[in-house]
Amino acid sequence: MKQNIVRLGHPALRLQAEPVDPSSLDTDEMQTLIGELIETLDFESGSGLAATQVGAGHQILVLSPVEGDGGQSRSELVVINPLLELEHADLVYDWEACLSVPGLKGLVPRYPKVRLRGLNARGEPLDLTLDGLQARLVQHAYDHLNGVVFLDRMRDLKSLAFSEEWGLYLSDSSDAA
Repeated sequence: MKQNIVRLGHPALRLQAEPVDPSSLDTDEMQTLIGELIETLDFESGSGLAATQVGAGHQILVLSPVEGDGGQSRSELVVINPLLELEHADLVYDWEACLSVPGLKGLVPRYPKVRLRGLNARGEPLDLTLDGLQARLVQHAYDHLNGVVFLDRMRDLKSLAFSEEWGLYLSDSSDAA
């Protein structure tokens, strides 16, 4: 069942999510939550979703498949207790939006490449290197697990725009997240 996404101002967006006990992953409750996160992401046509965005305080994120990845991703990527290692390189600015901050976009600096470790929905270890859009999406979703929204990462709020105006005046840049 689709969950409601909490919006900026809801306290869940500013809390630190708690790690998931791996032994709980096979419970009906946890598998239901994971299924609801996937369904909500699909329903909202989003790119990524953290459990905190539906008011659940667990370290779980879901990323949708990314077009143009050479067919590597065919289904959503579920990551339990994610850990990110950032490749220290020049930050790349690109446009981001957020399901919890509807209607707004802004230029956000992110690392171009990250190493993502954690567990999948079955409790099996994940260890992936992501770059480009996938790296940006996972950093955005990971931030939500730590009480951070994309607005907090913006260095200049002058780039903040409503989506409609962004489409009219600024969309010659690529739309990242």
